[in-house]
Parts: sequence; C-alpha cells; structure tokens
Amino acid sequence: MNKNFKLCLLVVFGFFLVLGSCKSVEKQPKEEKRPNFLFVLVDDQSPFDLQVYDPESILETPNISKLAEDGLVLDNAYHMGSWSGAVCTPSRHMIMSGRSLWHLPSYRGFKNPNAPDSLEKQTIGAVFNRAGYKTMRTCKKGNSYAAANEQFTEVYDATKRGGTEETGSAWHSKQVLNYLEMRKNNKEQAPFLIYFGFSHPHDIRDGTPELLAKYGATNHKDESSLPPANAKQPPLQDNYLPEHPFFHGHPNLRDEEKVSGVWKNRDEQTIRNELGREYACSENIDIQIGKVLKKLEDMGELDNTYIIYTSDHGMSIGRHGLTGKQNLYEHTWRVPFIIKGPGIEGGKRLKGNSYLLDILPTLCDLAGIPQPETVEGTSLKPLLDGKKETVRDVLYGVYSGGTKPGMRSVKKGDWKLIKYDVMDGKVRETQLFNIAENPNEYLPEHKKSGEMETNLADNPKYADKLAEMEALLLEQMIKHDDPYRLWNQIE
Repeated sequence: MNKNFKLCLLVVFGFFLVLGSCKSVEKQPKEEKRPNFLFVLVDDQSPFDLQVYDPESILETPNISKLAEDGLVLDNAYHMGSWSGAVCTPSRHMIMSGRSLWHLPSYRGFKNPNAPDSLEKQTIGAVFNRAGYKTMRTCKKGNSYAAANEQFTEVYDATKRGGTEETGSAWHSKQVLNYLEMRKNNKEQAPFLIYFGFSHPHDIRDGTPELLAKYGATNHKDESSLPPANAKQPPLQDNYLPEHPFFHGHPNLRDEEKVSGVWKNRDEQTIRNELGREYACSENIDIQIGKVLKKLEDMGELDNTYIIYTSDHGMSIGRHGLTGKQNLYEHTWRVPFIIKGPGIEGGKRLKGNSYLLDILPTLCDLAGIPQPETVEGTSLKPLLDGKKETVRDVLYGVYSGGTKPGMRSVKKGDWKLIKYDVMDGKVRETQLFNIAENPNEYLPEHKKSGEMETNLADNPKYADKLAEMEALLLEQMIKHDDPYRLWNQIE
C-alpha cells in the first residue's frame, strides 16, 4: 500500500471520527434551566375583595385577574390562625417555616419550648440560598419573623402605608425593579427567588389621591364626624351587620376600636368609605405587580417564573359587624391564593384545602429542592399537576389572641363549626354553618329566608352533625397540640 493511499485513509478515518464525535455532542441533553419564583404577599386582604372570588366586587385588579386567568386559583386556602392579636405574626412564621401554629418559635407572649433550634436556617431564604438561588425580599417591617427575614441575600424592608410613590406600595415595587435591573446589568445567570411583600392594604389605608377619588373615599381623620357619603364607594358586603351579635372576646382590640377612620363606628358611611380606601390601596398594589411582571417579560424571564399571589390573612371591614382580622369567619380565615408558572394549566380552580404553611414545601417541590425535615406543611404540587383536588380533608382554625381559650373552628366538606370561649366563660357561643348553602355565614341577625342561611347549632335537625363536628374539632386540637380546651370538651 503506497504512502499516499495510507494518508488518504487516515484523513477519511479522522473525518468520520470527528463527525461521530460532533454527533455525540449534539445528542447531549441540554441542561434544563431552573425556574425563578416571585412570591407576592399582601397585608390584610380578604379574598372576597377580588373579582377572582367575588364577581360583584367593584375593585379593579386586572393584573391579578390575569394571573388567575393564566394560572390556578385555590378557593379554599387558609392561614390556620393566631395566638396573637397581630395575626400577621404567626401567619408569616408559618409561611417562612412551613410549620403549624402551635409548633412555631416562641414570640413575645407565646412560649414554645419544643420549637426546633435554629429554625431560621430551615426557612425560605436560607433553603433557597443553599440551593444556589439568589434571594431578595422587600416587605413591611415588624410583626413578622425577623430571624427568617434576615436569611435573604438582599433585604429591603420598610413599612410603607402612605399615598405617594415614596411612602406607599410603589416603594416596594421599586426595590424589586431595581434588583431585577441589577441582575440584568450583571448578566446574572443563577435563578432567583423574590419575596415581594407589601405594607398595604393594611391600615392606615392612605391611598393615592387618584385611586381614592375613583372609589369615592377620603382619608377621614376626624373621630367626631362621619366621612362624606359618595355614590362611587363600594356597596356594603352582603353579610354586613352594624354590630356583631356578641363580644368577640378581645378587650381594647386595636383593629375593632382604634383604626384611624373607623374607630368603633359601624355605620354605612364609615364602612363604605373604609372599603373605598381598602380598594384604592389594593388597586395600587395591582398596578405595582403589573410593573414587575412587565419587567420580567422584557427580560425574557416571565415564562420561566412561578408567581404566587396571596395574603397573610383576610379582613372584615364591616362583615358580621367586625372590622379586624381577629375572627374565624370565611372572609378573614381564608386568603386569596393564585399560582401561575411553567407547566401549570391556566384558568383552573380547585378547592385545595391548603394552609399558608404549605408554601415552603411547594416552593421546594417546584424547584427540585429537598424540603427541610422541620416542615409540617404539604406540597401543593399534586394540585398543580392536576392529580388532586385537595391536599387534606379537614381544616382547623384558631384565634387565641385575646381572652383564652378564644375561638376555634373546624371545616370538613360543606360543614363548618366555630366555637367561642372567652371573657372567663362569660361568652360561650357555638355556630354551625353549611357553607354550600350559606357561603356568607349569615346569622339570624341577617334575617335571611333560607332554612340553612343561618346558624344551625341550635336546630335539632342538625344535632347529629353538630356532635360530629364537635368531636372533629377536639380531634384536630389534639392533633395540632392545641394547649387549650373549650368548656364542653371531654377527652
């Protein structure tokens, strides 16, 4: 074989070797880009403020409605409860840690010797930092889980409840927009988790002048007079009452007696004006969310970002004659919960039966991160994948921030029980509702005509259901290490 022929064979062999190598490289699977997370938390918002949950609401939140249209809405999302008048405090502890109410770290008057050591190292910011995410938060200051908040790499916290760009919700969106711009300029490739919190619509509800005018509201400051009536103000809620039928059991409670613009008033002018202020603040939040979503879209990150929208708890503002968050009616115990992101089928609604403490395990599941052993919540991913309608059958609720034991609730299927044991036994009340027939939890004072549109606890036709729900409540209290017992509970 001559030398030229050998050389040709070597060249041909080398060509096919290189070609085969290139093909094998081409067949290598491309590394999947990890998802981003934008977690939006508002302060004090009933789900029924939003058209997503109440089509009759006049509150306009097009960006939130679009999230619901493109994502998944959970109709039965709850915050579990509180051992404090500042209901947001345990709620935010549960969000951050994924732990249930009576298993949270000690905080002021609440003492729990059984909480895990250094739990803050197992909360959202710390967990995602260790997984290689870049983490950032902006939110209000105070009544929160400070040790967990500090785990985020970038923290821009301040309480902003005014009506200007610098004193209101726009300040929080500005922090997120600046952070995203910084990522863009630095060509940051690591995925992000942004905790996008607001200080509104919590009082003082000083909205922007334009939005206050839209909803016919004024920032009323004179306790000796009523705010002016205005036809643009939101109508009273269907379950509005001029007073609650019995004392809620928390003397001198700020939310029921000292909120600027409301104080102890429950008249129509006061409540409609305050609803207008609430709606003005909520629409401003929607505007700020829109700015951030547009920025993510412009950066090409929107389609790879999970967006979760929720609140730390609901709010009354006239419903059942109450104005605060210290009760267990649906308008206050429930929270809005919307999630949109990669792989989530849009336009769906599920019951869910979720708690806010399910957020951390859900985030971990979506990111492919092992959840901490300290977590007690349940991942919502089976709901997002269309494999389940609910993650639990029974829901347990607490308010124990005033006189003890306080209020307890349990809900299963269409039935809900609320019990009150307050003021050293002077107030002991039981309420039984069929939520399917009475979703607004009408009381006798609402004077509705439907047989089931009222409290059914004293109706002998439902005695067996009452006994069943009483037993279920005790079972849940034991399961969750509730340290109290109500007057008629026998273990």
